[in-house]
Amino acid sequence: MHTMQIAKKLKDWTQVAATVVLVSALAACGGGGGDSGGSTSTSGSTGGSTSGSTSGSSSSSSLPASPTQQPIAATAANTVAITVGHGVTGVINIPTISVTVCVPNTTTCQTIDNIQVDTGSFGLRIVNSALNSTMQAGLVPSTSTTGGQLAECATFADGYTWGTVRTATVTIGGETTTAAVPLQIIGDKDASTTPTSGCGSGSAENTASDLGANGIIGIGTALYDCGSTCANASTAATYSNYFSCPGGTGCTRATVPLASQVANPVAKFPVDNNGVIVQMPPIGNNGAASATGTLVFGIGTQSNNGLGSAQTLTTDAYGDLTNSVFNGSTTTAFLDSGSNGYFFNDSSLTLCGSNFSGFYCPSTPQTRSITLVGANSVKTTANIGIMSASTLFNSGNNYAFNDLAGQLGGLAAFDLGLPFFYGRHVYHGFDLRPNGGSQAPFVAYAS
Repeated sequence: MHTMQIAKKLKDWTQVAATVVLVSALAACGGGGGDSGGSTSTSGSTGGSTSGSTSGSSSSSSLPASPTQQPIAATAANTVAITVGHGVTGVINIPTISVTVCVPNTTTCQTIDNIQVDTGSFGLRIVNSALNSTMQAGLVPSTSTTGGQLAECATFADGYTWGTVRTATVTIGGETTTAAVPLQIIGDKDASTTPTSGCGSGSAENTASDLGANGIIGIGTALYDCGSTCANASTAATYSNYFSCPGGTGCTRATVPLASQVANPVAKFPVDNNGVIVQMPPIGNNGAASATGTLVFGIGTQSNNGLGSAQTLTTDAYGDLTNSVFNGSTTTAFLDSGSNGYFFNDSSLTLCGSNFSGFYCPSTPQTRSITLVGANSVKTTANIGIMSASTLFNSGNNYAFNDLAGQLGGLAAFDLGLPFFYGRHVYHGFDLRPNGGSQAPFVAYAS
């Protein structure tokens, strides 16, 4: 067996502000409850020997039929190739693309590989060490409305990222933002400047090793990573994930208008800016060494990005299907390419030993079903397969898995992570209403 890093990335549950029970649960497990920031990331541990883990059968004949949709070729201007493989540090199921950032109004640019594709968060975040010295100097930190350096503590379920907000022109595939957009530079500020209050209670994840990637591109349904919570002084004083740092230190919560918040860069393209389609190839139930898919920009804007037969389910502003049903109980479900497994709570599934803590290791392959329910009352049933994590991790030098699952802890939710995307075209339509548009946020998929 090769040694691989195993990471679980959980959606930032502070975005589910309307669901008080979930926010309270997040606070209890150290995810920064109450903040309304919308970033996500991964935290990893190094996987080694499976001694002490529960081994599972390698037979997968009882699993549901895998979807068979193929990605289109990433040759059009509104496409870019997605790669799942060893990546930066050998984290499994991390879909990545290449992103080019430029100093505004210059030709000073850098292309950065291994940026994680995350439909569960919003905005571009790049690890400082992935930037060369010219870009580090050229991308000037933004200033808060009170004159201090603007920084952000992006909180999520298992930790946080801390760094300045800067602006850059962003190019992905053949599409470029119409102007410079705010992004977060992760880890460019000394750890001593991290706010002691309001910056989460988990671990700092400010390096590529922590994240398993050189950054995160959040392309979920929201246009901004915090929205009105951080733009309104009355709520920002308590819940803003942005901070003003006079002289770079002494950071305190800041009110930040939408135009200055870390933004979904795809929404800033001149065309093909109303959503994305994540297309991943089908893979076998025992996994694959790698997988290559396509990220398509726009929905219904070109001949290559129509909805076709995909069923549309409208969501809340953050892409959540809050009336879904699992095991007879109402739950919040979301389609999140940034999570490297399915994550949900099911006491009937055996958990792995300490080497793969938190993942499920059933003795035989299992099937579970969840009824996804949109705000438009559209319903569809998703059947997922689950194999023992220890069996999968011992199946060779594989980094792509479609039947890996784990426990979500105390949160009453169902995370349809990257395994759900294999063999499907998964759509995320942006919430265009904050910018005066009429499109409500939605998800859809075809397989």
